[in-house]
Amino acid sequence: MKHKILLLLLSILTGLSSCSLEEVNPSGFTIESVAASSVDGYRNLVNNCYFGMERQLYGYNQWMMLCEGGTDLWTYQKNGVSFSQFFKYGAGATMSLTTGNGVWNACYDGIGSCNTAIKYADIAPFTTPEKKNEMVAEAYFLRAMYYYNLVEQFGGVTVTTAPTVTVNLHPERSAPLDIYKNVIIPDLEFAVKWLPVNNGITKPSKKSALGFLARACLQTVEYDETKSMAAKALETAKLLIDDCESGGSKYNTYLYQTFDDVFLEANNYSNKESLWSHRFVVGGVSNNAWYMNMNNELFYCVVTDFGAIQQQGADYTTWGRRSGGQFMPTAYMLNLFVQDNGTLDPRYHKSFQTSWTVNKSSYTWTDAALKIFDRSTAVTTSTTLAQDAPAIDFVHPNDPDYAEKVADKLSQPYLVVDYSDVYDAAKKSVKMQYNRVNRPLDGGGTLTTNPFFSFYPSLTKHNSSNYYTNNASNNRYGNLNATFMMRMSEVYLIAAEADIYANGGGNAAQYINKVRTRAGAIPLPGAVTVQTVLDERARELCGEYVRFYDLKRTKKLNKIYLMETNPDVGQFFTDNQHEVRPIPTAFLNTLESGGSYYQNHGY
Repeated sequence: MKHKILLLLLSILTGLSSCSLEEVNPSGFTIESVAASSVDGYRNLVNNCYFGMERQLYGYNQWMMLCEGGTDLWTYQKNGVSFSQFFKYGAGATMSLTTGNGVWNACYDGIGSCNTAIKYADIAPFTTPEKKNEMVAEAYFLRAMYYYNLVEQFGGVTVTTAPTVTVNLHPERSAPLDIYKNVIIPDLEFAVKWLPVNNGITKPSKKSALGFLARACLQTVEYDETKSMAAKALETAKLLIDDCESGGSKYNTYLYQTFDDVFLEANNYSNKESLWSHRFVVGGVSNNAWYMNMNNELFYCVVTDFGAIQQQGADYTTWGRRSGGQFMPTAYMLNLFVQDNGTLDPRYHKSFQTSWTVNKSSYTWTDAALKIFDRSTAVTTSTTLAQDAPAIDFVHPNDPDYAEKVADKLSQPYLVVDYSDVYDAAKKSVKMQYNRVNRPLDGGGTLTTNPFFSFYPSLTKHNSSNYYTNNASNNRYGNLNATFMMRMSEVYLIAAEADIYANGGGNAAQYINKVRTRAGAIPLPGAVTVQTVLDERARELCGEYVRFYDLKRTKKLNKIYLMETNPDVGQFFTDNQHEVRPIPTAFLNTLESGGSYYQNHGY
C-alpha cells in the first residue's frame, strides 16, 4: 500500500512530499533529521497526523451523510433523490464507485502520517520516556480513529503499521475483527495509558481514549457472535461513569445538569461534556475551510418555499433563516420522542426548530400562494403578515395544542404545518402528494405535489453564530467553534448496551435513565432491550455521526428493518451489499488487474 505523506513538516519541507527516491534533496532535510533535531520538530510529525481528520471527516459535510444518511432517522430533503449515494443507496441506480474516495484517501494519508510519527518517536530528543509516550500517544489514538472509520465504512481493509518503503500491487484485506483486535484496540489502550488527563481543548486526552476504547470494544459485537469484548466495553465505560459521578477528579469527565447546557454556544469550545472535540480553523486558511464547517446548514428545511421568509446571507443572529439543507427527519424518528404517557420527550423541542417567524418587513399573500397552500376564503390577497409575526409552525400530534391548531389550519394567515400533511404515520413515509381541500387546481382536480413537505423539524444542535467568513462569495459561513466527536452521555448508553450483552441487562435501565432524567424525560420502567438502547441513542445522539454505525452494530442495517422504519430509504437497500461502501476505483486502478478482487460484494 502506497501512502503519500501530505503536508509533512509543512514549514520546513513544503513541496517535497511527493519527491521520488531518485530525486536530490538539496536542503539536506529528512524526516529522520527533523525528528531527531528537536521535540518541536517531532511535534510537526504528530501535528501532521490530524490533517486527514480535518479535511474529510468530522465537520465535513459528506462525512455527516456517510455517518447519518441511509439510516432509519433521515431521508433527503423533501424526500428527494439528490445525494442519493449517501441517503438512498443510489435510489435504484448503480452506486457511484467514487462515493467514499475522499474519506479513503484521508484515512490512509492519516494512517501514513501516524505510522511515520510512531516510527520516529524513539529518535526525538525527549527528556524522558514518559514525555515521548505522551506525545506519540496522539498518533496511536488517531491511527485507531482512522482504522475504525475505514472498517465501518468499507469493511476489511489492508493494514499497515509502519511507513511503506515498497509498493504492493496486490495487497490483502484483513478481517474487521482482526483489525479491531490487532490495531484499533491496542492503539487505544496505548493512548489510554499515556495520553494526559488535560491535553488542551481539541487534542485527545485520557478520557478521549477511554471513551473511544469503550465504543470500539462495543462495536466488535458486529463481527463477533460471542460478543467477547462486551465486558471490556462495559468495564471501560464504567471507569468514566464512576469518575463522572464522583466529581471528575481522575479523568476530568462531566455531565451537564441539563440537555440545554450541552449545546449552549457559550459551552461549545470548552464543552465539559465532550470527550473529544474537533476545532475548526477560523479565517485566512486554504483548503476551502468553509466547506468543512457546514454542519449547521445540513439540517435546515426549505423555509424559503414560503414567501414570508427570505434567506438571510451573513446575518445569523436569528436561526432558521437558511434554506436547502439535506437531512429531513423521518416519521419514525419524530415518533421516537413520544413517551409512554403521550407527551413528547423534552429533547424533541430542544433538538429541533419547529416554528419560524416572518423576516421581511411585511408579507402579503399572493393569489399564487393562496392556491399553493390551499387557503380558505378567510385568507385573501389583502391578508398581510408583519415582520416577526408567526410564519411557519410545524405541529406534532403529541404537542399539547395539536388538535386546536390543526382544526382550522387552512384558515390561518400563516402556515400551520400538520405532521399528517407531511408524513404518513401508518406507512412511516413522507407524503409526496397533497389532496386539496379549498382550492382545486386550475382546470380541475385536487391532487398535486405536496406543498407542505418543505417544512419539517430542523435539527439545531450545530447552530452557532461563530462562523468562518473568509470566503463569503461561497455563501458558506461555517459551523461551531468545535464539533463533538463523542460526549459523556454516550458512555452511559454504551454501558447499557454492553451490560445487555455481558450480563443480561440487569443494570442497563439505570444507565439509560441517567441520560433520560438529565433530559427531563420519563424514566423507562422494566426490562431494557438492544432496541431500547438504539431508540435512546436516536433521541440523545441524532445528528452526531453515529447512526450508520449503530445500525451496523445492532444488526439493524438491513432491508427488513429499514422497510419497517424508513421505507423511503429501505426500498433501495440491498442486503449483503450496502452495509459497506464501494472501494474507490481510483485506488483499485492502482492494483494488479484493476483490483477487481479487492472490491466489496455487489459493486
